[in-house]
Amino acid sequence: MNWIERISVDPQVCHGKACIKGTRVMVSVILDNLADGESYENILKSYPSLKLEDIKAAISYAADLARERFVAIPA
Repeated sequence: MNWIERISVDPQVCHGKACIKGTRVMVSVILDNLADGESYENILKSYPSLKLEDIKAAISYAADLARERFVAIPA
């Protein structure tokens, strides 16, 4: 999945947070919903402007960030 085709960062949209192109749906909102156990179907119902590919792009974006960033986890 090439998330670059579906995700944009624009300082004029949602304070520069990563969003699905053409929407104001932030990638973090999609990921939070998935982390809370929401199904793809429920997310798509809640955000009718989204497509299944947008959810997959959000996951791919998060995976790329996880590879590039280090988050300290206390022992």
